[in-house]
Amino acid sequence: MNSGRTIFAQLMDLLPLYEFRRCVDRYHGDYKVQSFSCLDQFLCLAFAQLTYRESLRDIETCLRAHARQLYHLGFRGGISRNNLANANLQRDWRIYADFARVLIAQARALYQHEAFGVDLDETVYAFDSTTVDLCLALFPWAQFRRRKSAVKLHTLLDLRGNIPTAVYVTGGQVHDVRVLDQLVLEAGAFYLLDRGYVDYRRLYLITQALAFFVTRAEQNTRYRRCAGRGVDPATGLRCDQTIRLTGPKSSRRYPAPLRRIRYFDTEKALRLVFLTNNFQLHALVIAQLYRARWQVELFFRWIKQHLRIRAFYGTSPNAVKTQVWVAISVYVLVAILKKQLQLDLSLYKILQILSVTIFEKSPISLAFSQYNDRVLEPESSIQLDLFNI
Repeated sequence: MNSGRTIFAQLMDLLPLYEFRRCVDRYHGDYKVQSFSCLDQFLCLAFAQLTYRESLRDIETCLRAHARQLYHLGFRGGISRNNLANANLQRDWRIYADFARVLIAQARALYQHEAFGVDLDETVYAFDSTTVDLCLALFPWAQFRRRKSAVKLHTLLDLRGNIPTAVYVTGGQVHDVRVLDQLVLEAGAFYLLDRGYVDYRRLYLITQALAFFVTRAEQNTRYRRCAGRGVDPATGLRCDQTIRLTGPKSSRRYPAPLRRIRYFDTEKALRLVFLTNNFQLHALVIAQLYRARWQVELFFRWIKQHLRIRAFYGTSPNAVKTQVWVAISVYVLVAILKKQLQLDLSLYKILQILSVTIFEKSPISLAFSQYNDRVLEPESSIQLDLFNI
């Protein structure tokens, strides 16, 4: 990459601009736009994510402080708080959702052979949601409780590389299990679900799609044991059974056999009961798969700490969804950068280094090669000895 260009410009070179323009044209994003295009909007919000800007005024001030560099950073329109606010309100959020899916496809291709702790060739997804609390007076459309608003991010995470393959943004009042209806199921893939997603009609749809699920059983599950398999108690397994549901509703909604596995987690002293429709894998692998589901919780914690999704730049549903999808795009873009440069650094460290070197004019790889984890000890020769003076 050209060493005379800023690191921000070099990072944005990874964006497939042809695909971005296709997304813009699909929703007529730049129709009758004269000075502040969808690309300008995306670059502003990406800059805000990378440098931890807190508000539209914050974004405007920081970018205007580098007015002479904006053209070389890729900006073509006038940067103002009003332009950005209007764009967030009016530009269709699906532009950035579709573009994020383009980046996600690129990232998944790069991470398709990444290990995730379980020796399995099939694709494994973890599906869960996280809640971002909001002010009811500013976000009445997302009312969650009587005096509280919130948005939920329902995320399908590919555990190979922790790449979010699908994100659904809803108000806090939407129940998690209803979002299962929007998933495009992949035959042969595994879906790891928390106990809150136990809905036997929807689980049976996963079985009919020739996919597999692993979830925790409810305590009041009514069933009939059909067969059993031997287990080794030393591994934590307690039983491995084939069952059929016997509840009046559950048996009708899930008429096929299920596999029930009881497992004791010695580390946390927990007794866990798993349900799955996979009868081929070893019972211990099923338990390991469900343990890997915790990666989606770590992903939520990471994006809340290191991306700007806990405070929003606009209060409309369109502005909120736009910001969320641009944040996802930045996360995936950093993951792509890590793989392409073969960096042996965490995404957190890469993001922190980018945030303080964004306007430097040096090869982007040099910014990371100079990073050193070792604590440099001062040379003893330059230290004064108090007692020998």
